[in-house]
Amino acid sequence: MTLDQLKIFVAVAERGHVTRAAESLSMTQSAVSAAIGALEKRYGTALFDRLGRRIELTEAGRRFLPEARAVLERAATARSVLEDLSGLTVGALSIAASQTIATYWLPRRLADFHARYPGVRLDVTIANTSQVETAVAEGAADLGLVEGPTRHRALIRQPVGVDRLVLVVASDHPAPPERDGGRLDLERISWVIREAGSGTRDSFEAFVKAEGADMERLRVFLVLPSNEAVREAVEAGAGATVISEHVVARELAAGRLKALPVDLPEREFAAVRHPDRHQTKAQRALIELLTAAPIADSAATIEAGVARPE
Repeated sequence: MTLDQLKIFVAVAERGHVTRAAESLSMTQSAVSAAIGALEKRYGTALFDRLGRRIELTEAGRRFLPEARAVLERAATARSVLEDLSGLTVGALSIAASQTIATYWLPRRLADFHARYPGVRLDVTIANTSQVETAVAEGAADLGLVEGPTRHRALIRQPVGVDRLVLVVASDHPAPPERDGGRLDLERISWVIREAGSGTRDSFEAFVKAEGADMERLRVFLVLPSNEAVREAVEAGAGATVISEHVVARELAAGRLKALPVDLPEREFAAVRHPDRHQTKAQRALIELLTAAPIADSAATIEAGVARPE
């Protein structure tokens, strides 16, 4: 039994599909199938039931899965200790980051980290905030970067930055309806929003609650799984959205979108990790860089394009 076989087994078990597991591991489907077959043959135990294109864990497979994960986690810890002994000249760091952070805030900072520590390989996966927390809690990622509050109790959190949200509509969108007192009537606006579990969705729901409106009564026209899809739909005139300033910087500057003068609070970008797992020098160095003096972001160029409330 090898670590590679265990890694392949866990990938297939988590995805329930050989092809998807092969894609995640950058392997061929035949190589993944061969590794699973060799493991089953070696121990004379079927780990999966084949059900057409899908496969499911057998009872033996279900019992073996947590043990396989534990071995891989211990191997990763041992690797981290050895990498620490070599300083920051070599190593690997797996990062799970939410969409806004990974796409708009993180790349410049990772480029800076690579310039300082070229021997450390950085592997980044992108997911929503809830999925990032799960990946860190289960050991699939060394470090997570999320927006807004942290819900997973097993994780510890360290602020690394802030983000400003804006309420935007298409440039030719008519003036939104208002309530008495000049405040927006959120329940009469057509909305395009992110999916549940994303930090942007959490921030939007908090804004709605603070305004005294009811999420169940909103006119939600579209729920989309990415910032870019939301931005494109709003630009096409589908409705309004609350989204990170980073995501709409170019569109605001070019006049394709306009920001409404609504007072939205800043939200926190934070690094999350599991306190019981070994924190490597690479992790500490990256967090130190992320919390150091701010790096110029593209969103800074749109100050003049964002209408701020008086």
